[in-house]
Amino acid sequence: MKKMLFITNISKRITNFSMPSMKAAQKLGYEFHMAANFSNFTEDASKYNVKLHHIDLERNPLSFKNLKAYKQMITLLEDEKFDVIHCNTPIGGMLGRLCGKKAKVPKVMYTAHGFHFYEGASLINNVIFKSAEKWMAHYTDTIITMNQEDFQAAQNFKMRKNGKVYFIPGVGVDTKLFKTKGIDKRSLRNSLNIEEEDVVLISMGDLIQRKNYETSIRAIAKVNNPKLQYLICGSGPKLEALQALTKELGIEKQVHFLGFRTDIKELLAIADIFLFTTYQEGLPRSMMEGMAAGLPCVASRVRGNIDLIEEGKSGYLCEPVDVQGFSEAINTLANDKELMKRIGDFNLDKIKMFDTKKIMEKMLEIYKREI
Repeated sequence: MKKMLFITNISKRITNFSMPSMKAAQKLGYEFHMAANFSNFTEDASKYNVKLHHIDLERNPLSFKNLKAYKQMITLLEDEKFDVIHCNTPIGGMLGRLCGKKAKVPKVMYTAHGFHFYEGASLINNVIFKSAEKWMAHYTDTIITMNQEDFQAAQNFKMRKNGKVYFIPGVGVDTKLFKTKGIDKRSLRNSLNIEEEDVVLISMGDLIQRKNYETSIRAIAKVNNPKLQYLICGSGPKLEALQALTKELGIEKQVHFLGFRTDIKELLAIADIFLFTTYQEGLPRSMMEGMAAGLPCVASRVRGNIDLIEEGKSGYLCEPVDVQGFSEAINTLANDKELMKRIGDFNLDKIKMFDTKKIMEKMLEIYKREI
């Protein structure tokens, strides 16, 4: 039996991130392996018929632990003699391709979940990261991109054996998962001290600079509507600074820092608007989940977001630091329930093209051509 190794940075469980590749490879008769940092893995992988290999990968590219990870990966590739490796994430993508070259793996694939060079990025990003991706393309047979900007950029890469670039719309979202039937919305709102007439905005993601929660918080303050309640699902180093900002702006009772949550489906069900002021994305799964829950979206006009949002139809787009623009968009939706419903219904229909089944079909097509 032929073998494929799926490489990523850190993995806590089997998700849509790896599921399309896993099912497609197994359907083609491949034995499917995964390599990642599984230190906090919380799932029984045996039910998926997958073999896991722990590698001490770190997200920080400057971490010396990645030298150890490189040696571990080389040993794994030499021992298992994989026919294909499919690399993902920045560090997993870099390490996997370097090791694939050294171990002479016959087929090397890479999914770019969002290049670190992009329109609007710093000069350093657009020089260093673009040069790195061009260099690594020489060791890559297949590149899969998730938004149109990355797809166009990758066309200019010189790849191994005249390799090919593909576009696939993200990692997919299980649209059936976000049906609201059976959810006790009133009780959940009460537990968060949210009144029935309040308008609830929601964001999901790590509290880091890239996610740009500061603009969201300032926009909500600028609307000056005490009936707005903002749920932030995620944890990270910016927590204290963002909490201080809400106090400074006098809206600390309107902004709820919920930390890491396992009840995202339920929280989306009690929300009215998905708010996403991020600086940089590949193709944001969190916003796809918001769309699958039937929410109108107010988002930053950046790569990835513009692949999902049609201005005025699925929501509104603003420049990442345009506090005034975001506040106006929020205010427009918050004061028009019919508009929120119409846009939310549009998103329910549009998100069908990003359903996990569609993504799995596209991944299977790519694998059939390439492996």
